[in-house]
Amino acid sequence: MLGGSALVAAPSATPPSPRSAVPAPSPLIVGDGRTVRLISLGGDRTDGLLTRIGGDIGAAVAAVEKFWGTDWDREIVVIATGSQQDFLTQAGLDPRGQWQDIAAVSVAEQVDFAHHRASGQRMVFAPGAVAMSDQALRIVLTHELFHLAARADTALDAPRWLVEGVADFVARPPTPLPPGAAADTALPADADLDAAGPQRVHGYDRAWWFARFVADTYGVDGLRRLYTEACGPGHGDFATAVHRALNTDTTELRARWAQWLTG
Repeated sequence: MLGGSALVAAPSATPPSPRSAVPAPSPLIVGDGRTVRLISLGGDRTDGLLTRIGGDIGAAVAAVEKFWGTDWDREIVVIATGSQQDFLTQAGLDPRGQWQDIAAVSVAEQVDFAHHRASGQRMVFAPGAVAMSDQALRIVLTHELFHLAARADTALDAPRWLVEGVADFVARPPTPLPPGAAADTALPADADLDAAGPQRVHGYDRAWWFARFVADTYGVDGLRRLYTEACGPGHGDFATAVHRALNTDTTELRARWAQWLTG
């Protein structure tokens, strides 16, 4: 099973919107005719979460289409779970894994790369998602929707840090880098995303910063090409992907990355 995940955002001073009081209709029709199926497994609490998601899904589809195009699944399934066990079961996650700070995942049962088709796709929200601010929820929803849209173009062995960084680029509005961002100029790595807690949060942030850097330096089209070359089925190593997508080498890329981090 192939999937991508989004972190639970830090608590916000802005509480969830009152629209959570009324369950969202299902299915919804958004964009150019995509069907959205909303499945609530936690009673009133997850009904309210799906109401909020239903209000934001149209904008999320538009953001993903703007970056990735329109050639992806016409049906979007969103499941809101009321317990951690339901979350692990619906997402098909290993219960021994560190999932406590994950807000949602996007998973598929099977991907047919030859025919550009994924089956059993769904976005599954963890119980903690009900407490997210409206802005944080919109980010997580758009992040997971990008994973769903790019599924048939994302190899099973794609570098996870780039997969997650590009999803955050699509979903998160740019913000100033924090002090000390330039302390580590190494390229991001999958290991940065493995351990729950501050290391994982920082790993997601650095992957996001890298995607922003590529878009700022080589254009949004360059970032999309890099994703295709580095993460697509049959991709080569990262150095080859950088050369093909950005017409540079990793030495020059790292030098520019270090400069970008300094602002």
